[in-house]
Amino acid sequence: MKLRIMLALLALLPFLSMAQLTIRGRVIDAQTGASLQGAHLNLNNRLVRVATDDKGMFEITGLKPGDFRLKVTYIGYHLWEGLFTMAENKTMLISMEQSPVLTEETIITATRANDKTPVAYQNLSAEEINRNNQGRDIPFLLEQMPATVVTSDAGSGVGYTGFRIRGTDMNRINITVNGIPLNDAESHSVFWVNMPDFASSVGSLQVQRGVGTSTNGAAAFGASINLQTSAPSREAYATITNAGGSFNTWKHTFSAGTGLIKGKWAADARLSKLSSDGFIDRAASDLKSFYISGGYYGNSTIAKVNVFSGKEVTYQAWDGVPSDILKTYRTYNGIGSYTDPDGNQRFYENETDNYQQDHFQFMLSQRLSGHLTGNLALHYTRGYGYYEQYKDGEHLEDYLITPVSVPGYDSLFIMESDLIRRKLLDNDFYGFTWSLNYEHNKLNLMAGGSGNRYDGLHFGEVIWAEFAQTAGYRHRWYEGTGDKRDLNLYAKALYQAGRKLSLYADLQIRGIGYRLTGMDDDQRDVSGSHDFLFFNPKAGLHYEIDPASSIYLSFAIANREPNRDNYTDADPGKPAPVAETLFDYEAGYQYNNERLKITANIYHMHYHNQLVLTGAINDVGAAIMTNVPASFRSGLELSGKISITEKLKLAGNLTISRNKIRDFTEFVDDWDNWGAQVENRLGNTNLAFSPEMVCGAELSWSVIRGVEFLLNSRYVSRQYIDNTSSGDRVLEPYFVSNLRLGWTIEPDFVRGLEVSLNVNNLFNHEYETNAWVYRYYAEGKYRKMDGYFPQAGINFMAGLTIRL
Repeated sequence: MKLRIMLALLALLPFLSMAQLTIRGRVIDAQTGASLQGAHLNLNNRLVRVATDDKGMFEITGLKPGDFRLKVTYIGYHLWEGLFTMAENKTMLISMEQSPVLTEETIITATRANDKTPVAYQNLSAEEINRNNQGRDIPFLLEQMPATVVTSDAGSGVGYTGFRIRGTDMNRINITVNGIPLNDAESHSVFWVNMPDFASSVGSLQVQRGVGTSTNGAAAFGASINLQTSAPSREAYATITNAGGSFNTWKHTFSAGTGLIKGKWAADARLSKLSSDGFIDRAASDLKSFYISGGYYGNSTIAKVNVFSGKEVTYQAWDGVPSDILKTYRTYNGIGSYTDPDGNQRFYENETDNYQQDHFQFMLSQRLSGHLTGNLALHYTRGYGYYEQYKDGEHLEDYLITPVSVPGYDSLFIMESDLIRRKLLDNDFYGFTWSLNYEHNKLNLMAGGSGNRYDGLHFGEVIWAEFAQTAGYRHRWYEGTGDKRDLNLYAKALYQAGRKLSLYADLQIRGIGYRLTGMDDDQRDVSGSHDFLFFNPKAGLHYEIDPASSIYLSFAIANREPNRDNYTDADPGKPAPVAETLFDYEAGYQYNNERLKITANIYHMHYHNQLVLTGAINDVGAAIMTNVPASFRSGLELSGKISITEKLKLAGNLTISRNKIRDFTEFVDDWDNWGAQVENRLGNTNLAFSPEMVCGAELSWSVIRGVEFLLNSRYVSRQYIDNTSSGDRVLEPYFVSNLRLGWTIEPDFVRGLEVSLNVNNLFNHEYETNAWVYRYYAEGKYRKMDGYFPQAGINFMAGLTIRL
């Protein structure tokens, strides 16, 4: 049936594509010939949603014969304008002259790769981001990138979401916004739920796979992601977007901007609200955010301030669905469950996660000479929040609450009680980043660095207990602090050694001081000091075979310090976790012309002392990550894009990999002998959550002008959910397709109307994208507790955007 549908749609292509013309071309710098990515095209005084890609290429389809006026704008360049008559398809080369105004690209130049940097990377333009920004979080914008797997706790793409690249989770992926670190300094992770609809304020995005280039913040231990916020529009604008769909999901966004005032000043703002009930029971989200930006864009100076904030209230759904009911009750959510006095199961209504995160950024770029540009950024992030839980039958002494005496019975005490608790986090993160960029003739030199401090307070409160005579409201049962200081310096050089050969070198020194004080929630003293000094060198070469094709080679070393949980959950009777080291070898080939783009990359990532879950737990039952001496990830990544016809394009990618731990030992708790563990030596095993094959395809078809059809599919092979390579503990392979229909019209009363319909999981496939497992030995048998995270079946999202 699926094949018949696809064949029927393809059979209609020749008839629906008749009498439609296409303009395609490339936008370049008139002086250097360099491609200009992100230039905006305006056709007949309507803002066409087209921006040039990383090669400066653009395409406008679905045009009828006639007269057209095309305008091209790019910050830092003079307006390009052309008038022409179209009777047939047209190819253009547009050369833009620089104006004295600096471009926003200077802000992130030091941390981004370009077409001669010998690393595997991919860019997403503003147009690509906007096209896929239909209410789901940023991880789902990356879903069609090579080696990428995304997941959602609620199953709907709203709320807690995440992704892995090359099997590497977000704790090991460096993420920056305008070159400013976004990863939490202690957990190393990024919580996109704290930044709802941030994609609506992102102007471009770059994903570097592997170690990549030196950047600021957490270690890039498998990938790095650099987001740049939107550049100002030359013209004033206002946009209203409303979308709604399955699971009572709603997205409302209003954005506006002044355009460039007197050619030098601009301000932009956005206000967003998202809500969803989620696919999983009670996995509701209520999310709000805003973004404000204002700046001065002078002849030699850019001074810009960004303020953005997100507030989330999300019902917890992070336990997953036990495997024994996965087939019969896929939406089950056991969090918040308790038994009332009548013996009935109830669910606590306020079993929620509550957090607000406020970001403040000041960025200054200055042209110091004709060849030298400097950048300085100051930043401050404020975070505060908690998650609330109803706990059934808890030991009062675990919360530093005196057992309650029973009146009339001096020796009889109530030792357990139902209670409601909160675990809170109050933190400040602040610092600076800087860079210098020198470019002259054959040499491009960059130097930069950052200094950051994180000051966090972790504490827990009991806000209600059924029995607790001695405890007051908001009784605090634990408190601890984390103080982390991070300093890094780097220098990069890209040298054109010949007409076709470029050499690249990149050296970074990173120093970390981390102080822990106080108690964890289990009353263990976690105080300690941890200091690190890392040297992270990188080198490579890029060789241009001809104007359309090139090859590159690179080698890089990265080091990563353990995160807070690695320390607080470690077994106190054993050595503390140590830093991990990654040796990354990469080689690639690129081909790009007007119709066809192909990239191929092979990699071998060898880890020394990688931290992995072994199945061991500490003396209070928390899972322990342990350093393993040797492990690796090796693979082949292929991606390509072809214009089959003027209106029909096909893109795809394929990753094939091997991901192994050498000589792995599993530890299983022995409940028959409390405190003992069963030790299983398993030899070479597969790394968890590392599929051997990930592939995707995307078919886009511009039916007529303003109407677009897009079908994408994703296949992910089997994934093991622990490191034992056991077929009993896996995520089964899945193949999922999504359909998008978009219709853009330009009525006289507004600049544009855009209607969209997204059909996700088109063929209603049942699949899971994440899981956890705890194994133990009891009554002579191996047993387990686990949780799987099912994703929604077929679901819909429709949207309307009005551009004023």
